[in-house]
Amino acid sequence: MRILPEPIIFEWNTGNIDKNLIRHNVTDRETEEAFGDRNLLLSEDTKHSQREFRFHALGLTQQRKLLFLSFTIRGDKLRIISARNANRKERKIYEEKS
Repeated sequence: MRILPEPIIFEWNTGNIDKNLIRHNVTDRETEEAFGDRNLLLSEDTKHSQREFRFHALGLTQQRKLLFLSFTIRGDKLRIISARNANRKERKIYEEKS
């Protein structure tokens, strides 16, 4: 499934600066790092794709922190909706598929 633009350019909503850090202890830098994971898992988020297509990803940061990411593509830019540590079920999925 081809989803990600090349090169990946991140667009950050200024109203959500540090939202993921405050809520989930995940920095914007870690979020961007996870998209560099060669085993990045991508899937469509059909439940939340009413107005625009949304996607999920599971990816490791450089510090081997597994993140669950929710995002959309706007034009040629990737916009993060949410980033958090992966839960047990998501870790199992990542381990089985990578």
